[in-house]
Amino acid sequence: MKPLDLWAHEVRRAGPAALAGAPALVLLMTLLAILGARIGSRESTTAFMLAGALEMVIPLITGMAAASSLGRDQAVELQLTLPVGYRSTVLRRLAVTTGWTGLCAATGSAVLALGGWWALLPDAPRGLAVQLTWLAPALWLAALGLLASAAFGSAVAATTTVAFVWVAEQVVAGPLQASLPSRLLYLFATTRGTVPGDWTANRVVLLCTAVLLVAAAWPLLGRDERVLGGEKE
Repeated sequence: MKPLDLWAHEVRRAGPAALAGAPALVLLMTLLAILGARIGSRESTTAFMLAGALEMVIPLITGMAAASSLGRDQAVELQLTLPVGYRSTVLRRLAVTTGWTGLCAATGSAVLALGGWWALLPDAPRGLAVQLTWLAPALWLAALGLLASAAFGSAVAATTTVAFVWVAEQVVAGPLQASLPSRLLYLFATTRGTVPGDWTANRVVLLCTAVLLVAAAWPLLGRDERVLGGEKE
């Protein structure tokens, strides 16, 4: 199979459900921006809601897609015998869903920039750093989803793990931001706030620990018995 055919196959395997969430969110963000301007709502409120959609919803979509990356292959036993390892297949699949979500998120970020919404958020970053608003938490939750999927061999358990972490960070935001270690791992530091000067360190720590989560998942993905034991559709 040619490389282009492999990527096209992974796009089809991702399915419409995994690919439709991000563009639907961007469309809703655009409609919200237009509606907010039409009805005269407070610009700062609209800006917060738009930024929150990027920082909170985009990572959840990405993490859920990564958590369900295993268990989609009906002939996984055959794939394990191919020269191209199954880990490469999973990472390619993850790149398709994460890349597509990232492209949509960048479009949503452009909507905020063109509408002047970023300027209304006093603690928001400026320039190219605004992309880290969604990128850092999205990659972290995607890495967590991949690790949970590889560790549990169950899409249900993996997606539940991602959802639990996402909800927990929403519910106990205050305590998580009260201490330095947990504050640096807090996913929603842009819209839910953080200590002044900690934002950049928070984004860097999230990116670095995402790499560690992927590294932890890598050897698990190489165990045939764990992959064969995963759920299949």
